[in-house]
Amino acid sequence: MISKSESYTSGQESVINSTWLIYVLKEWIGLDYHYPNYMGSFLCVSLTILFFPYLLWFIVCIFCNICLHIYKRKNGLDDDFSNKLWDNGRLMVSRIISMYGKLWHGYEVHGIEKIPEGPGLIVYYHGATSVDYHFFVCNLYIQKGRVSYSVVEHLLYLIPGLQLYLKLLTAVNGGREQCVEILKKGNLLGVAPGGARESFFSDENYGVLWGNRKGFAQVAIDAKVPIIPLFTQNIREGYRTLGKTWFIRWLDERFRLPFVPLYGGFPVKLRTYIGDPIPYDPNITATELVEKTKIAIEALRDRHQKLPGNILRALLERFDKHQKDD
Repeated sequence: MISKSESYTSGQESVINSTWLIYVLKEWIGLDYHYPNYMGSFLCVSLTILFFPYLLWFIVCIFCNICLHIYKRKNGLDDDFSNKLWDNGRLMVSRIISMYGKLWHGYEVHGIEKIPEGPGLIVYYHGATSVDYHFFVCNLYIQKGRVSYSVVEHLLYLIPGLQLYLKLLTAVNGGREQCVEILKKGNLLGVAPGGARESFFSDENYGVLWGNRKGFAQVAIDAKVPIIPLFTQNIREGYRTLGKTWFIRWLDERFRLPFVPLYGGFPVKLRTYIGDPIPYDPNITATELVEKTKIAIEALRDRHQKLPGNILRALLERFDKHQKDD
């Protein structure tokens, strides 16, 4: 039995030689000399489980970027991605990403036949990451030969080792005029109206956090194209953020954080569902179109996602052959 004074003395040593968390847990659990070893192992295993799978996705993207640089050099290509020689590079990357999605998440896409032959604005719910959208874009290229431009945060271009990968997958961070121009040329364009805010602060209840954003709706109206709603089942169970913790909330309210800590990458079942296109209507306002699109996204969510989301259930769905109704 450890006396109070001995506990206090050992506690002081713990504060000096380990973290505050370890010190508190030591006082609660009362383990003696071997505790730091146990705790160190526990923390290492916990951190590995929480963060390594997410790091694995980043490694896959870096690997794709390296493969593209090799392909570019071998074929003497420049950054003119309209060059047909880039098609094989795009297919190579799409197959790598698609294979990763299939192996790690059992990824499936349902309703791809609803994608129109002409232009269209793809509007999707933004999980903690947009890894599901990457899977969708790559599967779309493999199955239909269609390239989908994608509106991304400009901060993504600051991440070293991803630039060529992002350019080849036609990521754009321009304004409304550029988006309208892309659509008027007959292309597909993907956008997540919730952006970083939805990514950081939505949770396992899959709330659609668009605020007052209606620029995407105005783009669809100006370009006279349909909107295609898209939702991925279990995306919040695969990848999560610490956005709901009071400390992160406090930091965001004070400093408007450009990012929030992420964890996960758990091998949960991911299925992307594509809804019926919302046709162009010259008589609808941007506000009305926003509401119509939001209802369509929420309808896909309510039909295909059990709420609140649960990581264990999402993992077990890898072995469930009977998916939720299409």
